[in-house]
This record gives sequence, C-alpha cells and structure tokens, in this order.
Amino acid sequence: MRDGLGTVFVTGATSTIGSLLVPILGERGVPAALLGRKRPAGPAGSAWHPLDLADHSAQLPPVQAGALIHTASLWLLPDWLEKFHARGVRRVIAFSSTSRFTKLASASPYELEVVNKLVAAEERLAAECERLGMAWTIFRPTLIYGGAGGDRNVADIARLVRRFGFFPRFGQALGRRQPVNARDLALACVQSLDAPASFDKAYNLSGGETLAYADMVRRIFETLGRKPVFIPVPIWAFRIAVRLARLHPRFSHLTADMALRMQADLVFDHQEATRDFGYRPGRFDPAYLTTLR
Repeated sequence: MRDGLGTVFVTGATSTIGSLLVPILGERGVPAALLGRKRPAGPAGSAWHPLDLADHSAQLPPVQAGALIHTASLWLLPDWLEKFHARGVRRVIAFSSTSRFTKLASASPYELEVVNKLVAAEERLAAECERLGMAWTIFRPTLIYGGAGGDRNVADIARLVRRFGFFPRFGQALGRRQPVNARDLALACVQSLDAPASFDKAYNLSGGETLAYADMVRRIFETLGRKPVFIPVPIWAFRIAVRLARLHPRFSHLTADMALRMQADLVFDHQEATRDFGYRPGRFDPAYLTTLR
C-alpha cells in the first residue's frame, strides 16, 4: 500500500468480514479508524469512533484517511461518500453480494427488496465515486462463512444440526455452492487496496472449492463430529417450518425459497480477481464451527 493512503476508515468492524479485516490491517502496520454503532472487543476498541450510518444527521469523526473499506450494508454508503471525500478518502472498497443475481426471481418480497437495494446502491456508489474522483471497487461474495462476527449461512446450518441432529432436505440438494471464507474476503480488501488494476471495477468473489449443497452440509456434520442425517421435507412443510423459525430474531432472514435454491447452481468465476490483485481463496473448511455455540 502506498504511503499516500495513510489511515484507512473501516465500517462494520464487528461484522463477519470486518472482525477479520481489522487484525490483518494491524499486522501489516496499516492504521485504521473504526466506525460503527458497536465498539469492537479488545485493543481494536481504542481505534473505534461511534457512528450510525443510518442517521444522516450524524457526523464523521475529525480524522483524515486516504481510504475506506465498507463492510456494512452497501446501501448505507452512497449518501456518505461526499462526507468521506471531505475527510481525505480517495479509495473506496465496499461489499455487495452475488445475491443480486441469484435472487432476482425470488418469490420473497424481502429478498427482492434487498436485491433492488443492492443494485441501486452499486450504481449510485460508482456514479458518486466517479463524480468525486474516488477510485472504487465493489466485491460480490458468494456464500460467506467464518469470522468472529458470525455468519448467517454455515453457522446457522451448524446450529440446526447441533439442536436437532438432522438437516431438512428438499429434493436431492445437488445445487452447487462455493462457500467463501470471510478471511479470504478480508485479505482481498488489503490485496486490492493499492492495486490499480482493481480500480473502478466490481468482482464476484467465490470460494476456492465447488461442491453440492448436500455435500457442504455433510461436511458441516462431519466437522461437528456428527453422522450426517438428512430428512426429506416437502416444500409445503418447509414453508411452515420457515414461518415458525422466523419468529426467532436469529432466523428472521430465512425464506422458503432457500429450499428451492438447494437445487440451483449458484456458481461464479473469480479469475478476474486472481489476475488483477492475486485473489486465491481456500477450500471449504468449517473448522471454526467447533468453537461456536
């Protein structure tokens, strides 16, 4: 990273990706100013500044930084770009999701709303950055797992397996997946931060291994030391189960379309990212689940 970037603003420092990004920046001697509603635990908390990006009347702390890595919800960022520019930011990295492609035909109003917000936010971010003279990069990960902040994919499957000892399967669940470790995504931020080839581009970031949905779940069982047990469930029963699960805040994001997508291939090529800034994700390794409860 060139010296001119100096301090890096990080939003979402307690998120799945942010929780891994902050220590990586520290290891590489990159000073960071952490922005968010929740103070990170440990030494990182000393670099934290309270900020609610949903509050448009809030102000950025009196800190100058050359770059911003935004790991919070993408649609919160465009309205703040001018303020970040005034604090010296000329480089922006932000996260969207491949869901903007895979959930376009979803029957869930909630999922369609998220897709529309992601698409609009990507377009606004690019336009605003170009207007302000800020180099931008948008990352669209596939299924994210790992991170101290927890995830809503692999960790949720593990919690279900721990509680009930089985996994409900719709059909054969042979749709292909590419789980991507949050640490690989955090590394991608650092790798691309000062890589001109990545400026003003959006990348799909998939994991380093492609496997069927059922095989992904089977590996989670095995990691937890459990015998894989799949219970075939008809779609009507799955819809009822999701409706009941959504009553719990932890599972409010679940939809019945998740069952249908077990059969769909959600596969993306990340070769452009490898070529432009050396992105090389690892195979699916859910060993972190043994430390979660």
